This record gives sequence, structure tokens and C-alpha cells, in this order.
Amino acid sequence: MTTPDEVRHHPSATGGEFRVERDGKRIAELTYSLAGSDAVVSHTWVDPDHRGGTLAPSLVAAAVEWARANGRRIVPRCPYVAKVFARAPHLYADIWKQ
Repeated sequence: MTTPDEVRHHPSATGGEFRVERDGKRIAELTYSLAGSDAVVSHTWVDPDHRGGTLAPSLVAAAVEWARANGRRIVPRCPYVAKVFARAPHLYADIWKQ
């Protein structure tokens, strides 16, 4: 049985990223920039060898959890994140800035 990949948050003064690494290699990331109290998510990427699994949803879940814990709203400029939010708007209504 394998353990799930850990999503780590790497914040900076102007934004940050959530990422997953295996054996020291980045295999997934979600990046955002800060605009006031909003987090503008601009990019989600998963290594082609790892697509179709749980990595991208895990990145979105981590960003949503962080936004809720920090009183931020997410502006989903990334098409993947926008699609996730649009599929279940009731789950993200509290943090989704449309």
C-alpha cells in the first residue's frame, strides 16, 4: 500500500504555490498570486506520467483549505480550477470570487 503524496505550501510575499514532490522531483503544482485578500490561481500542472489521478484534485483541495483558514477568496483563472469550482459551486461558494 502506498501513502498519499503530501501537498506542501510554499508561500511568498506576493503569492505562492502548492506542490507535490517525489524523490526530490516536482511532479505537481498549483500557483497563485495575491491581490488584496484574494488569491488568483493562475496555473495547475501535473507531470504527464502522473496525470489522471488524485494529484490535481489534491492541489485544489489544499488551496481551498488554505483559503478558508486564512479568510481568502480564490479567483480561479486556471481553467482546471475554474472547471472544478463550476462542477460543484455549492462546495466553493464561501471562497469562490467570481
